[in-house]
Amino acid sequence: MILKPDYNVISLFDLDFKEIKAQGINAVLFDLDSTVMPSKSGEYPAKVRELLNELKQNFVIAVISNNKRKEYISKVQTMSDFPVIGEANKPNPDVMRDFLKSVNILPEQTLVVGDRPLTDILAGKLLGAKTALVDSITKDTENKPTRIVRWLERLVIKK
Repeated sequence: MILKPDYNVISLFDLDFKEIKAQGINAVLFDLDSTVMPSKSGEYPAKVRELLNELKQNFVIAVISNNKRKEYISKVQTMSDFPVIGEANKPNPDVMRDFLKSVNILPEQTLVVGDRPLTDILAGKLLGAKTALVDSITKDTENKPTRIVRWLERLVIKK
């Protein structure tokens, strides 16, 4: 099934990046809101910042977001020492494909990590990359309607 991720884990920290690297992955593309930072917060949690800094030693990393707020994306770009791209229009994989071409990495050498099956995972699959679905970084504090939508999305990928 096209929405079924290659990895389905609770958090970013459950991914075995040494094993992922051993499988020939050279780039990791992250979603922004609810994946590497709380939605619309504009701040990386310290533990995530530490992980991203560690990953930069072995991977090309970037954040690819559907967020269209230019001021917000600009703020995140200024605090990041890796590419942050907004207005990605996922699940369309074109922005990810263009980024990978710019760094001379093939889609099959890429892992796409996100919290939404219908945007992040589908975009990664359409790109031809490996995919990892993670739960929202703020799952314990999200409102009930958001949690219900996330639960329904995950029901779809279990089939």
